[in-house]
Amino acid sequence: MNLILRRVASALLAMAIGAALGWIGGSLVHWPHLGTMGGAALSVAVVTLRDAAKGRQLRAWLRGAQDRPAPRDTGFWGELGYRVERALRLRERETVQEQTRLQQFLSAIEASPNGVMMLDANEQIVWCNSQAADHFGIDPERDRLQRVTNLVRAPAFVAHLQGGNLDEPVVFASPRGRAMLSVLVRPYGDGMRLVLSQDITERERTDAMRRDFVANVSHEIRTPLTVLAGFVETLATVPLTATERPRVLSLMRQQTDRIQALVDDLLTLAQLEGGPLPAADRWMAIDGTLQTVLADAQALSGGRHHITLAAQAGCQVAGVEAELSSAMGNLVSNAVRYTPEGGAIEIHWRVRDGDGCAEFEVRDSGIGFDKEHLPRLTERFYRVDGSRSRDTGGTGLGLAIVKHVVQRHGGELDIQSEPGRGSVFKFSLPAARVRSTAGCTPEPLKVSAQAA
Repeated sequence: MNLILRRVASALLAMAIGAALGWIGGSLVHWPHLGTMGGAALSVAVVTLRDAAKGRQLRAWLRGAQDRPAPRDTGFWGELGYRVERALRLRERETVQEQTRLQQFLSAIEASPNGVMMLDANEQIVWCNSQAADHFGIDPERDRLQRVTNLVRAPAFVAHLQGGNLDEPVVFASPRGRAMLSVLVRPYGDGMRLVLSQDITERERTDAMRRDFVANVSHEIRTPLTVLAGFVETLATVPLTATERPRVLSLMRQQTDRIQALVDDLLTLAQLEGGPLPAADRWMAIDGTLQTVLADAQALSGGRHHITLAAQAGCQVAGVEAELSSAMGNLVSNAVRYTPEGGAIEIHWRVRDGDGCAEFEVRDSGIGFDKEHLPRLTERFYRVDGSRSRDTGGTGLGLAIVKHVVQRHGGELDIQSEPGRGSVFKFSLPAARVRSTAGCTPEPLKVSAQAA
């Protein structure tokens, strides 16, 4: 308003000056009134033409890209151009700030491990992050503004989106079938919806493993308990002869030992999963552990197998002796159990020349198994042949224990097998956990145990 009043005052002042000059000029020729009117009209015309020129300059600047400063002037149009330019620059800065905040927000959503997809009121995709694109098998750019139900056709998802209970998530397989998704839909704005997706494949797998674990433990304990209960009832109700009693007590002891072995293995697994990682500076000599493993293998075999140990002497390992001994013992006992009488079992301990890592290997000439079983052998209670495994006295937890021990020591477990040609179980320990004592034997120290 002040700018307009100042503009009017300036125009009136110009008219007054022009009228005065016209009156003076008209008085000289004895036409003062005509001179006054002519001077005023001339001054108005000059001011109008001047304003029109400056107005055209400002209009040309407004129609352009406004990348240059607005036309500068001390008058009305200069002031107006300055204020318009200042407002535009302020709006540009605010726009840039809003775009920056939006980009930061979208970057944060993009970094989320969960999928986020925005739908408009027509269920068309407005935006989605890369996780949502991977979950639903869509392209963030190509499929923008496409109806989501044309791209994600899982019946559970379509029904949930079009009329399901939005307070509860829906679970279904991803379109590519590689994962299980938990999807939650949240309405917002004017009919828009936010689709949140989460990959729960690992959680579902863990839940399934937990259920299987409970079922397997219950089954493994129920069987020997049933046998024991039967024997107890027999002892209580049936008089046994001197010959029958030792046999019954021996069978009861076998079932008791079976339960005890299962409980011990379960406790070992619990300690491995919940305990601290082995220290990297507590060194143990491996020679004695290998000799103990060999002696246990001989005792378990009872002279039915040809067992050999080839070990590089003088090595030390940083770790927990009880855990490594348990891992080695489980691999050797498996080889003894699943190798027919008269078969060969080879035990090797060596330090590789190339990378300095240590290897413990058990090679047998046993029954072997198909490659399809390899990925699952270290699962708890997984058995290639359940009935035969129970006959050999295993708990089904040995290889799970081996896997946990090796991983805790930073190593890797490798299993190779072929039906009828035996198996090779090998784990390696990193070079940082292996060292040789001074004066160690350069050649492998070989110890053999011949089958009786």
